[in-house]
Amino acid sequence: MTMETVFVGAVLLIGLSTLFWVLLIGSVTPDIESEDRSYMDPLPPMLKLLWPLILLFSNTLVMFYSNHYLDKTEGKLQKTGVGYLLTAEQFVALRFTASLITLAMAALLVAALQPKEALLILLLAPLGGYLFPLVWLSDTRKKRHKGVIKALPVYLDFITMAIEAGLNLSGAIQQAMQKGPTGPLRNEFAIVMRDLRSGATRAEAFKRMAERLDISEITSFVNALVQAERMGGSMATTMRIQSEQRRNERFQRAEKQAMQAPVKLIFPLIVFIFPVTFIILGFPILMKFLHS
Repeated sequence: MTMETVFVGAVLLIGLSTLFWVLLIGSVTPDIESEDRSYMDPLPPMLKLLWPLILLFSNTLVMFYSNHYLDKTEGKLQKTGVGYLLTAEQFVALRFTASLITLAMAALLVAALQPKEALLILLLAPLGGYLFPLVWLSDTRKKRHKGVIKALPVYLDFITMAIEAGLNLSGAIQQAMQKGPTGPLRNEFAIVMRDLRSGATRAEAFKRMAERLDISEITSFVNALVQAERMGGSMATTMRIQSEQRRNERFQRAEKQAMQAPVKLIFPLIVFIFPVTFIILGFPILMKFLHS
């Protein structure tokens, strides 16, 4: 395959794909209903720009996916907090959109540079775009996990102090949301308050939060809370014990990370710092031997 053939093929691919998507969007756009996002989070600027294409995919190509796959995807979105930004159908459509964008970028790159690996680039680019949303989802889940673990002892302290001051659990959570730091845990407590106002019991609301987060510390806290309410135990005592336990766990995690630091520094010391140090120290000695 010559470079001229690759260049012509890339140009034809861009032209045909552009014509196909223009015709498809023009034929399907009237059937796309206006979306109601009253109970959803606002879209980021980049997603807002791609939203018409995402809606197009969510109404066309997603029908080929099974309900089991969509339910599994919805569960992943709920655990990462993205469920209030995208539905499962829209997330699958986002993967198709990212694949299309990376294919167009790869085609433009091939047309401009005409590399020898043009065919490989055109094959791997859409695959990378299709997998990128999964990487983004995994990274979002890790950040969410760290944010929840970091803020949990602070919120438990606020709730404990509010309960000991005479407020009930709902009022204490409300006070903690006003005084506590912003982040994923605050959003989860807001969802719990929303569930309580909609008629759900306290145990159901907190169990839903534990299922959404799927974090062991949150699950332990919810189980202790539900058991104290069921057995008629003191809520203030339970919250105080949970608060102290979470603070001890945070201190233990900090100790663990501090002990792991020297081990993690071995590789950069051996590969980067020690060779440079030996070069700096040995170069004058070597030059002195050469001159002598």
